[in-house]
Amino acid sequence: MVAWKLGGLLSGPKGATEPPIYFQRRSSDAFIIFVVVFAVFTDILLYGLIVPVAPTALHKRVGLSVDQEQTWTSILLALYGVALLATSPISGYIADRFESRWWPFIAGLVALAASTALLCVGTHLALWIVGRLFQGASTAVVWTVGAALLVDTVGKEGLGQAMGYMGMGMTFGIMGGPLLGGVIYARGGYYAVFGLAFALIGVDIVLRLIMIEKKHAAKWIKQETQDSPSLTPSQTTEKCSDPEDMTFPSGVNVPQNGAQSRAADDPAPSESPEGQTSKRPRSAVLTLLASDRMIVTIWAYFIVSVILTSFDSVLPLFVEDTFGWGQTGQGVIFIPLSVPHITDPLFGIINDKFVKARRYMAAGALFASVPFMVLLRLVTHDSMGQKVLLCALLALVGLCVASLMPPLLVEASYIVQEKEEQTPNIFGKGGAMALSYGILNTAYAAGMIVGPFFAGFIRQSAGWATMTWALALLTGVSGFPILFFLGGFVFKKEPKSEASPSGPSGE
Repeated sequence: MVAWKLGGLLSGPKGATEPPIYFQRRSSDAFIIFVVVFAVFTDILLYGLIVPVAPTALHKRVGLSVDQEQTWTSILLALYGVALLATSPISGYIADRFESRWWPFIAGLVALAASTALLCVGTHLALWIVGRLFQGASTAVVWTVGAALLVDTVGKEGLGQAMGYMGMGMTFGIMGGPLLGGVIYARGGYYAVFGLAFALIGVDIVLRLIMIEKKHAAKWIKQETQDSPSLTPSQTTEKCSDPEDMTFPSGVNVPQNGAQSRAADDPAPSESPEGQTSKRPRSAVLTLLASDRMIVTIWAYFIVSVILTSFDSVLPLFVEDTFGWGQTGQGVIFIPLSVPHITDPLFGIINDKFVKARRYMAAGALFASVPFMVLLRLVTHDSMGQKVLLCALLALVGLCVASLMPPLLVEASYIVQEKEEQTPNIFGKGGAMALSYGILNTAYAAGMIVGPFFAGFIRQSAGWATMTWALALLTGVSGFPILFFLGGFVFKKEPKSEASPSGPSGE
């Protein structure tokens, strides 16, 4: 009720003629990007924040025996991945059916708050199970709706940079969660960890409530243009009919120049050139999965998840066995892997300026990671040189992942946009932008389930050196389909008449 009243106060009463306070700042691209990135960071951070707390809490608070701690810690992590896997495509489909992205975004926040509360008070195993399931569902909603909201906000031109910020927030959350959780738990205890969690949720609540979507801000921009006293009636009509002057976002359907006159003179065609708009739209999921570009994007995103979660599962145990590091050191080792992700937005800008280069950026990242993965096998004993070598190689692997994320994230939106341009209404009224990111989220969730078992099993049965070879082989082989199919089949000839002169990429 409090959130509802606050949201109404900040956004203005329904039907009000005056815009809400600071609506231009609250609907700006920079603020919306910040809200989405902070939401992703918070959600993923809270997932990792509980990782170092869970084993001890399950023993002391739930009452499990020591020999059951590892089993149930793994099960709870798997349940998070299962919930993420199951709810990602569903949340994407539902988000596309809503006129506003705001309501699903708030629903994800409610699920996050509920999961944190259940884990905080959890003195029974059932509460921990339900809490982890809610946490996975929350991440599914935040990722799918957040990515779709960025597409609605910045459009195709600035999407790479925006997705770079989002990928940076995700990675910092993944790597920073266990580190902060371990340090705070060691210094302040169980409830200090959840104190930080609820503080972040509180900030997240405020940010999501005061944010105004571009499509909602557009009506106030239009009203201000119409009410401007400095314009004559003819100027007002002319300005209001120009979508570029009104700066509507890409997610708002506004007729382009001349579209209104054409609509008045020409009857709407009964079907598209392919003869499909008069028919019921094909299943959006099947349409997306029929694209070879979507398949390789899904696979590459799965590989990213496998890489990150593999290190998440084996690095703490490896540095403990090799260097004798305790809980704090096991968290600090993730810093070299995380720091390179401050370059995510930079790689996103490169993607925006040179669109055709994204296949080479993504494939190059996978190929470049191979020698760094293999060289990790050289870390075998406790010495300062070995510690420096490990940190340097992890930083280089992190840089490869940082350059890989933005091309993959923008590719999902490009696929949807281009299919809708080729065949209008192919995905139905709501489109499929959130659904495409829901499918990517599903791939990431699958990687979260596979990665820890893949790396953990190989290290336990064949050793650290074999595990690094296995990861290198996985990334190296995956580079080839990315090189050939990301952005379209590399050998496909495009008619010269269809080439667009806009942008350095020529697309």
